[in-house]
Amino acid sequence: MVDRYWVGFFLVFSCLGGTLDASAGDSDPIYRTCVGQCEKSGCVGQRCFSHCNFSSDGVSIDGPWYKQEPLYLQWKQWDCQSDCRYYCMLDREKEREALGHGPVKYHGKWPFKRVYGIQEPVSVAFSALNLAMHFHGWLSFFILLYYKLPLKQDKKAYYEYASLWHIYGFLSLNSWFWSAVFHSRDVDLTEKLDYSSAVAFLGYSLIMSILRSFNVRDEAARVMVAAPLLAFLTTHILFINFYKLDYGWNMQVCVVMAVAQLLLWAIWAGVTGHPSRWKLWVVVIGGGLAMLLEIYDFPPYEGYVDAHALWHATTIPLTYIWWSFIRDDAEFRTSNLLKKTK
Repeated sequence: MVDRYWVGFFLVFSCLGGTLDASAGDSDPIYRTCVGQCEKSGCVGQRCFSHCNFSSDGVSIDGPWYKQEPLYLQWKQWDCQSDCRYYCMLDREKEREALGHGPVKYHGKWPFKRVYGIQEPVSVAFSALNLAMHFHGWLSFFILLYYKLPLKQDKKAYYEYASLWHIYGFLSLNSWFWSAVFHSRDVDLTEKLDYSSAVAFLGYSLIMSILRSFNVRDEAARVMVAAPLLAFLTTHILFINFYKLDYGWNMQVCVVMAVAQLLLWAIWAGVTGHPSRWKLWVVVIGGGLAMLLEIYDFPPYEGYVDAHALWHATTIPLTYIWWSFIRDDAEFRTSNLLKKTK
């Protein structure tokens, strides 16, 4: 959960980047001329794209239905404009490198090199590893609860937060899945799904931080805490999906939720006598240091590894430690409850 707190700040920087779509690269007259000529001719240098005979929605401009763009290309959204921009960007970056100039951003993004059609392959790989780590963490938590720790007579776990962590596990898997998809191909749909799933996860993490740090066990009290936050999150997600993807407003929402839960976990780690509180500190401090990679943005090395990709890499061990803390908390609470029943 705390590791996903930093996703809030990632969203902040993503939002800032989104508002600055006009970057130095796409403002370059040479690049703009290249793209314009490509969209008319369907070629960049010796490379020509057959799907430039199709519109961006895959409909043939000057041919019959059986010449429509293949489904796999439609799914990846590699239309004529995308390929023209991509190869014009590569050619322009080679020219800039020959002149001794460094990389610049195009349409708000660094010049990444595709691998098998994947836009940011390293970020996709690390997002997938984060997904796998969360699945491993949730599965080990599930096995601990129902196969290693004592159960009640109705076969339910003693741990009062078991069901809440299961929901957390689902939201974490969903969030990292869409992160991988978004880094595979940045289009309007994948952007909204990535933002929405991350905001939902961040908001639920805030709810969990409140419930656990204040030891809220009564169901009615939990509903009173969660209901207004869930209502706000639902409204916000509907707003950015169906009304306007306001990057500035989304940034403010992410900052408030992220800072609030960070403070809650930090304060609770400082005052609690939990035997595994050191793991909580490791995640909080480690996440803070990892955030420097998001602040110190640099272009992708060899067109593949940028600061954000490395940030994704740092969250992998933090995720392992965080789920380890959750398992320790389940053992700690179960042990205390069993002592009270004796």
